[in-house]
Amino acid sequence: MIRFDLRALCLSMFVALLIGCATQKPQPVAPPAPQPPVAAVHPFAVQSPNGVRIDNYYWLRDDSRSRPDVLAYLKAENTYYAAMTEHTKPLQDTLYNEMIGRLKQDDSTVPVKYKHFYYYTRYEKGAEYPVYARRYGSENAAEQVMLDGSVMAHGHDFFQIGEQKISPNEQILAYAEDTVGRRQYTIRFKDMTTGKTLPDEIRNTPASMAWADDNKTLFYVEDDPITLLTVRVKKHTLGSDSAKDPVVYEERDHSYYLGVDRSGDGKYIVIDESSTLSSEIRFIPANQPRTHFRVLAPREHDLEYHADHTGRRWVIRTNWNAQNFRLMQVDDAHVGYKRRWHELVPTSKAVFIGGFTLFKDYLAIGERSDGLQRILIKPWHGGRDYFVESDDGDYTATIGDNREQDTDTLRYDFSSLVTPNTVYDLDMKTGARTLKKRDAVLGGYDPANYIAERVWAPARDGTKIPVSLLYRKGFKRDGSASLYQYGYGAYGISIDPRFSSPRISLVDRGFVYAIAHVRGGEEMGRDWYENGKLLHKKNTFTDFIDVTDYLVKQGYAAKDKTFAEGGSAGGLLMGAVANMAPQDYRGIVAHVPFVDIVTTMLDESIPLTTNEFDEWGNPKDTLYYNYMLSYSPYDNVVAQTYPAMLVTTSLWDSQVQYYEPTKWVAKLRALKTDKNPLLLKINMEAGHGGASGRYQRYRDVAEEFAFVLDQLPKAAAATNPKP
Repeated sequence: MIRFDLRALCLSMFVALLIGCATQKPQPVAPPAPQPPVAAVHPFAVQSPNGVRIDNYYWLRDDSRSRPDVLAYLKAENTYYAAMTEHTKPLQDTLYNEMIGRLKQDDSTVPVKYKHFYYYTRYEKGAEYPVYARRYGSENAAEQVMLDGSVMAHGHDFFQIGEQKISPNEQILAYAEDTVGRRQYTIRFKDMTTGKTLPDEIRNTPASMAWADDNKTLFYVEDDPITLLTVRVKKHTLGSDSAKDPVVYEERDHSYYLGVDRSGDGKYIVIDESSTLSSEIRFIPANQPRTHFRVLAPREHDLEYHADHTGRRWVIRTNWNAQNFRLMQVDDAHVGYKRRWHELVPTSKAVFIGGFTLFKDYLAIGERSDGLQRILIKPWHGGRDYFVESDDGDYTATIGDNREQDTDTLRYDFSSLVTPNTVYDLDMKTGARTLKKRDAVLGGYDPANYIAERVWAPARDGTKIPVSLLYRKGFKRDGSASLYQYGYGAYGISIDPRFSSPRISLVDRGFVYAIAHVRGGEEMGRDWYENGKLLHKKNTFTDFIDVTDYLVKQGYAAKDKTFAEGGSAGGLLMGAVANMAPQDYRGIVAHVPFVDIVTTMLDESIPLTTNEFDEWGNPKDTLYYNYMLSYSPYDNVVAQTYPAMLVTTSLWDSQVQYYEPTKWVAKLRALKTDKNPLLLKINMEAGHGGASGRYQRYRDVAEEFAFVLDQLPKAAAATNPKP
């Protein structure tokens, strides 16, 4: 009989366990996954004449940008972003190195002649900021450095040089600088004969200015420091206290923007006042800075006009009885009366006149037809009109930097999705063109390896939407490619098919890049804009979605590898698309998105709000309130599956306040039902345009592209997989 000894059995089992533990390697414990910050809920009643809305995240608005609780939340978002993108750092570095590898680092612009000097901008190798310089009498003369951006930026987290104006005697440079990113510039003055910066300083300006002929009087626009609206034009005399500068004009209607400049022939100081629907011009002779400004034509509702001067007449671009605009002219003796204007170039339903430049013997007109931007040359004294030639089918040709009227040479810029930006000089007398410069694209770029195509996608209401496409040669339309689709569609701003070297990194990885020319821009004329704003705004969103659907159905892209991107008003587009058709996109990138449109447009203390009523509508009006509320991205977030999303903003953004995208992300996190990444990156030192340095911008794009590639079933390799 065997006696059972429980104590011995327990002892032997314990020894065996110890031996097993000694022979087995310890298993590593996986680090916990990063957890997104959760914004506290503090219900806030947003008042309006049309009812009250509850905003749980209104507390994230801090106009001082100094509250510890808000800054702590923003820091937590950045920390989460960094943790969630840490694994893509090698890919980010690869993309960044590709992008800067295409740059000619010691690049420069084509010199532009003005009076006795040739002016240009250049970069030194590795420099984040440009050098502004000039040469006397010849492009080969000794260089005179006017401003060295890298030296001036030292010690600033953000730095940007804005407008620069040289005095008529070419001795005093007035220039504007921004060290915050809020587009609130400070004007300073530099004596180019001594190289010394003068003590004069003008703050709170959008960098709009013009010299009088006396070389000591500067007219400039002053901003409201809170709303950032351009509210008045002042006059500064060198050596005086800018705090005592007299006001020469004050704008009482806060739906207008102000600008000040000299006319193209230099004879006049011109104040340009414009809202979305109306405009007005005031002027004085540049040699009479103490006289009172005269009105070219009184403002009227729905009357837009812009003008320049040559000889003894004003040439005027206007929508007076011309939806797509026409050109008119008026003699100096008859200014002040619209009825004295005479037609110069008639309007056309097929052609949109976008702008013009005056020369002594020629008129150069920038126009749009069939969604393309091109240039028409019109001699003043007989001879045939003709278009500037193009070598590409889907292209952009724009009037360049022309500072003198007494010349037969037109400087113009040309670009397409495959052709780098190119500068030409055109002999308007003979039609012969001279290539001045084509931007160098290093790293083996060959335009012959890429194809640009224009297609027309049907919108749900039957409208044909132009779409610009870029893909690599050899691409097969078999429905397997990834798609990166960009859109904007607001303010009548047209997104033309221009070259961008960074996007080659996506195209070389098999992406099709698309620009959806949705309604809200002016690619197809003024009607295109009118049908994408106010009570027609939803056309912008459905156009974008319908373009995506068309490209997928036509085999340009795989439905599960489609991405969308937009910024600012294009960020509103992204927010609306995310709510309306989240299933159509694998990922969405929204830069500085305008997503809380109703709350912002109700608050006239928020910068630029009153200038926007003619674009979006005034939500104090019930009709517009209900319509805007029906598409506002922030108000329409619901419990549903959303795509992977990358959202960016800047703490000092003057156009779209940082708290709009921040609140939007907080609400999305609280309601969305998926586990797809939702990342918010806040630039704590920049404004609406993002980082100020040349190379830092490429870092930002590399992060964006790495995020997109990381969402694919198999992330792209760290090397550039060209076919």
